[in-house]
Amino acid sequence: MNLSSLLTDHPAGAGDTLVSELDRSFTKGEVVERVDALAEQLLGASGPGKPVAIVAEGTEMLLGMFAAWRNGQVFVPINPRQPQAVIDEVLERTGASMIVDSTGVRPHHTDTLHDPGVAFVLWTSGTSGRPKAVLHTHDAYLEIIDRVLGPLRTGARDPAKPPSPNLIPVSMALNAGIYNALFGLRAGAPLVLMNGFDTQTFATLVRRHAIRSTVLPPAAMAMLSDDPSIESLAPLRYLRSITAPLSPFQARRFTDRFGVTVLNGYGQAEIGEVIGWTAADAKAHPDKIGAIGKPHPGVDIRLDDPDQNNVGELLVRPPNTAAGYADGDDLTDRLSDDGFVHTGDLARIDGEGFVWIEGRQGDLINRGGNKVFPDEVEEVLAAVPGVREAAVVGAPDDRLGQIPVAFVVTVADPSDAPDDEALAAACRASLVAYKVPVRFERIDALPRNEAGKLLRRSLLETKR
Repeated sequence: MNLSSLLTDHPAGAGDTLVSELDRSFTKGEVVERVDALAEQLLGASGPGKPVAIVAEGTEMLLGMFAAWRNGQVFVPINPRQPQAVIDEVLERTGASMIVDSTGVRPHHTDTLHDPGVAFVLWTSGTSGRPKAVLHTHDAYLEIIDRVLGPLRTGARDPAKPPSPNLIPVSMALNAGIYNALFGLRAGAPLVLMNGFDTQTFATLVRRHAIRSTVLPPAAMAMLSDDPSIESLAPLRYLRSITAPLSPFQARRFTDRFGVTVLNGYGQAEIGEVIGWTAADAKAHPDKIGAIGKPHPGVDIRLDDPDQNNVGELLVRPPNTAAGYADGDDLTDRLSDDGFVHTGDLARIDGEGFVWIEGRQGDLINRGGNKVFPDEVEEVLAAVPGVREAAVVGAPDDRLGQIPVAFVVTVADPSDAPDDEALAAACRASLVAYKVPVRFERIDALPRNEAGKLLRRSLLETKR
């Protein structure tokens, strides 16, 4: 199945609004007409299997995606807000044959040809190394959508009542944007797109379109919690955290402020979402909020080499994975003998089957044989008044191997910002001694990638 059918098979009539932004909207007929016109332009200079780079945002990115798929071409999304050097690297590494941007359509001569069925290129987060270009096929990505959507379709929703719009508050150049747009279309919902996140626009769109459930990265949740001008997010009831790990502190803070239930989830670019929540689980297990949920149907999980606290590397075996990487590599080096994918994340599974992420395997700090999970320390620091966010990393130490060092972003007013002794005292009150950071570095902002994920390795590099 070609994913372009999600547009043509959408139940909206030709005159019904299918895509909305803050100041404009498009009917299904208008969207289909524009997709057809762009597809004709693309086919003139690039054939099936050829990568086509779409450098755009919002609706323009959506149109380019479906136009490429109409021709059997490979969709390469690029955020135009990226530095030109980054854009040039993406074009080179994906072998784009054509470029669509604000200037129009132009050729970018390469001989790259992907296998039949490849739909688009996504990028890994780059939190532990150079980002990789991941290839997804049409069939496999549709299964990734349906493994999450399937259980939701078993509810008691009135089939005569159309689904509420799907708000996409992240870039359409990201996996999260593409996935949630396709998820909405697969569910028969219209789409509401945001070109860049800001708190006022988000609140306006939620109110205007009566959004009851949507997604947000943790950084956007923090922005909303920090904005005193946002008094309400009604009628929003459920929020799923995406793109980056969400701390329980930020989840509780958002829920206390707006009365919205925040649910975690878990996935990676190569495997899609494999663990998550249903509304039924959220209602039945409010004490489990902070977990990433339970495996989706068809997904097997286990822990590799768990320690005495039942914490080990999370291994998952989904029905489908990505086809491989644009450089020709596949996922073989990440697979166990029985087909489980090594995620690199440390987790525990409680007695009721809920999964709790403890941190990245590569982020674990070994202080003289004692394990320090950065997330646990960061949770304590984030709760200190005057701390906006914190990150803990392992610094090399000749005697202990590694020692925990905290990088802290505090409020602007020095009189409201905690000093080192206050931070250390808060840690000593909640943590065993070896988990307390040996020093606290003040920085203006934590380094993050485009998806909002923390780049821990960059913290120590800036202090060398």
